[in-house]
Amino acid sequence: MTTALRALRPCFEGAVPSSISTCSADGTPNVTKLSQVHFVDDEHVALTYQFFNKTRENVLQNKRAAVEVLDPGTAAHYHLQLEYLRTETEGPLFESMKARLAAIASHTGMSKVFRLLGSDVYRVVAIEAVGGDVRSLEAPRAELLSSLRASLSGLAGCSELSRLLDETLDGLERRWDIHHSMALMLDPGRQCLYTVASRGYAQSGIGSEVRMGEGIVGVAARERTPIRIGYAVQEYRYGQAARQRFAESEDGIALETEIPFPGLPDAGSQLAVPLLVAGRLLGVLYVESPLEQRFTYQDEDALVVLAGQLALSIELLSQSAEHSAEPAVAAPAPPADGPTVVVRHFPADHSVFVDNEYLIKGVAGAIIWKLLREHAEGGRTEFTNRELRLDTSLKLPDITDNLDARLILLQRRLAERCPCIAIQKTGRGRFRLNLSRPLRLTDAAP
Repeated sequence: MTTALRALRPCFEGAVPSSISTCSADGTPNVTKLSQVHFVDDEHVALTYQFFNKTRENVLQNKRAAVEVLDPGTAAHYHLQLEYLRTETEGPLFESMKARLAAIASHTGMSKVFRLLGSDVYRVVAIEAVGGDVRSLEAPRAELLSSLRASLSGLAGCSELSRLLDETLDGLERRWDIHHSMALMLDPGRQCLYTVASRGYAQSGIGSEVRMGEGIVGVAARERTPIRIGYAVQEYRYGQAARQRFAESEDGIALETEIPFPGLPDAGSQLAVPLLVAGRLLGVLYVESPLEQRFTYQDEDALVVLAGQLALSIELLSQSAEHSAEPAVAAPAPPADGPTVVVRHFPADHSVFVDNEYLIKGVAGAIIWKLLREHAEGGRTEFTNRELRLDTSLKLPDITDNLDARLILLQRRLAERCPCIAIQKTGRGRFRLNLSRPLRLTDAAP
């Protein structure tokens, strides 16, 4: 092929419908429009399989098809000669195409008609350019590469997880002009993701949760693949329907212990990129915009690189914290004064309430209850990450416990909801519990 398939990626954004031509066994031609042509790699594309029609019948008979795509920027047409290989009905490719098709269907009012049954994978045998300015193939945006380089440089200077997360989201706003973003970490025990950092929202949503497979974040996490949507799609929004599903889940999570997800109510564009280390999921980097088609495949490629470096940095910081600890700096505890604060703990899910206001649950809830209980029993204020990891009552996972992320979540949630209780980092692998008001602890019956 004289034209590289990768150079045709603007043709696969869905801005202009494509056409597919096939022939039956007796040579009768058939031409129809396509909902989506998906770039797979330098040698393969995938087409949507939505219903069994003449095109599908022809492809299964002779394995050959011709597809015409158009570059919306140059008006260049390209004919792709394809050879059918297989149909995928699950996995990253299928889920990515399903999300894109849902966007097209929602935007055109055809949600009930457009339903993906499978992703047909084809080998590209030949590419022929027909008309248009084929010399003006779009090159990577210089400012995007510059932004990526600056962001990667910023991550390299971070020695703490909290700073690493903040630098990532701040960099997206300053350098990428992305004003709504969040970082979520995986809770492998409960199979959900929890928000540890966000930018651009009226409420931070720190501690809000998304179940695996739910919405664009959950699907990207479950399939370990980027998901990009260019239009507002109800199926991938987080609203009342998601709250209802979460409340009725097998965990029996009550609405009063659910922190609202901070996403835009009417996002026009969404992009979720999993944080992966050697195929192992750590979390998801999520960005969105009120503008439709805000994120291109170039944004997706750049954010995948950024997410990869972020995941590697998280892993390295976690390993470093595991094997080293700095001595705590001694400091007198501030006197606790003022009205007594009532802290209540529910062992069933480790949910914690402060003066009848929900604070946190899960592992983070178990951690804060342990700290408060040991302070009440012996006046203790100094703690280490290592002892938390060795405490079996906290039920941290053996692999990827994300303890640092849970402590950041707890620290930020306390600062937002209960500033009289604070966690202060005093050294690598060490922290202090600070109380500015007297507490009364009550443990509800299990």
